[in-house]
Amino acid sequence: MENRNSSLSNEKLWLRDFTMSDWIGVHQYASQEIVCQYQPWGPNTEKDSQDFVNQAIKDSTQNPRTRFVFAIIYDEMLIGAGELNIRSFTNKVGEIGYIVNPDYWGKGIATDVATLLIDFGFGERKLHRIFATCDPRNIGSSKVLEKVGMTKEGRMREDLLLKDGRRDSLLYSVLEHEWKS
Repeated sequence: MENRNSSLSNEKLWLRDFTMSDWIGVHQYASQEIVCQYQPWGPNTEKDSQDFVNQAIKDSTQNPRTRFVFAIIYDEMLIGAGELNIRSFTNKVGEIGYIVNPDYWGKGIATDVATLLIDFGFGERKLHRIFATCDPRNIGSSKVLEKVGMTKEGRMREDLLLKDGRRDSLLYSVLEHEWKS
């Protein structure tokens, strides 16, 4: 049986599995329009935030586990979520994502979270390739993915349905041997 409790950390922050009461912290950022402007979800109702946390907890009990959703803890506060999804065990491919409360934007938190998730994916999960996507309008997220050493592979046209129509996604990736060097 796989260890259910996962956590990652550096000097600045801690990523840990979600607990039921975390929905309140999630709701503080997920209910804001600016946070979900490039996402197919939100702004969250209280029930949406509770459902997200409940699903993250449920996913942490699956075996084999394919979804690792972490609460981002900074200064003892829950300020976001970071996620690694195993997209193929056969091909050893994973996808990362992150979302941070806008009160904490510009502090390098998303960069730290992405780095921890990539380390986890290559180290603990033995992946070969990790990718991420972002809305082309989301300059901050593009900069994070480039800063952590991901390569921009291209643009996927109209691959995500938002409230106001379809959006393109930029595709970034890093390979295990690139990460180690």
